[in-house]
Amino acid sequence: MVGRDTRVSGDFLSAALSAGMSAGGFDVIDAGIIPTPGVAYLSSVLNVEMGAVISASHNPMPDNGIKFFARGGFKLPDAKEDEIEAVLGQDWERPTGAGVGRISHDTVTATNLYIDHLVSTIAPLGPDKAQPTPLQGLKIVADCANGATSVVAPEALRRAGADVIVINASPDGYNINKNAGSTHPEQLQAIVRASDAVMGVAFDGDADRCLAVDEDGTMVNGDQIMGILARAKKRDGKLAHDTLVVTVMSNLGLKLALRDMGITTVQTNVGDRYVLEEMLRGGYSLGGEQSGHVINREFATTGDGTLTALTLCNEVVRSGRSLKELAADFPQLPQQLINVPNVDKNAAVTNAEVRRAVDRETALLGETGRVLLRPSGTEPLVRVMAEAATQKQADEVCERLAEVVAQELAI
Repeated sequence: MVGRDTRVSGDFLSAALSAGMSAGGFDVIDAGIIPTPGVAYLSSVLNVEMGAVISASHNPMPDNGIKFFARGGFKLPDAKEDEIEAVLGQDWERPTGAGVGRISHDTVTATNLYIDHLVSTIAPLGPDKAQPTPLQGLKIVADCANGATSVVAPEALRRAGADVIVINASPDGYNINKNAGSTHPEQLQAIVRASDAVMGVAFDGDADRCLAVDEDGTMVNGDQIMGILARAKKRDGKLAHDTLVVTVMSNLGLKLALRDMGITTVQTNVGDRYVLEEMLRGGYSLGGEQSGHVINREFATTGDGTLTALTLCNEVVRSGRSLKELAADFPQLPQQLINVPNVDKNAAVTNAEVRRAVDRETALLGETGRVLLRPSGTEPLVRVMAEAATQKQADEVCERLAEVVAQELAI
């Protein structure tokens, strides 16, 4: 199965990928424009060998790429991707004649199956087959980033009963993520305030992420969303091992708040694949990233922004509390992040003077904060992050550490 987001380049890239797959002997289902988690879900229920998504997620329009899902809807492990890269360009005996595959186009069926699944997560059909509407009366704003969920998210939210004001759902191939969606929430914040909506949700281009806005237009980030959903799952007896899986970038405030609620956090490297690997290893049911990439293993094999929006809205209704009130239970410690360029990023964890500086600042903060040095995966820079009880202290700690990194690791 092949799907894509709304980038203009997706048309010819998905055509090329489909042609290559069918030339290699595969039958290809072209699902058209559909969220990345939609392809993951359909790959798990339609008995296909693999799924592929043409998308660059939250990146600007000119970018594009390919994401693969194995049978069952899981992203490929690093080792398997390395194997694929190793055989690229090799000659092999390709099928001919009746050995080649077919390409079929089934956008409507694929999209409807996915929407049915999404709505069923909070509104399963009863014996009479009538559609429950648990979000009845909830007025929300949905910013679709002119991306892949421009049809899916509004339809799913409305079928669940919400009164939805939709913005940035008119993709033209060029406007994906442009001053819209989770990377540019300013318009969403303004419209939530102006429309008297109780909340807003913002997706990225391929809709595997979701951030939120409360009734005052204040951002509710992925950490706070995960906290709200983890507490709800624990209440319902569905938070496996009473544990939430997070990355090293998650705010210490989330971990401290969850600890007081009897919820443990397990930490991984940055990246949704590492979150999912830990979830599968430990049998955990919920995890994600501060960016709004939330994996709910009860219903999905990858991060799903529309699913996150539905479950978050459902918790607002079920709890009888506003999103602002729910988010306030997960206060975020002041944080500062400095990118230090032109350094030997590989020496960040081995340089003795840098390690001593990290130890000094960690001892200074005690249990009221933390520091983190993280080499960039793609650039010659080191990300220096500090959290503290006050913004002033976080700024000072981060600046001192960044200066040491710049001096000691300069290239």
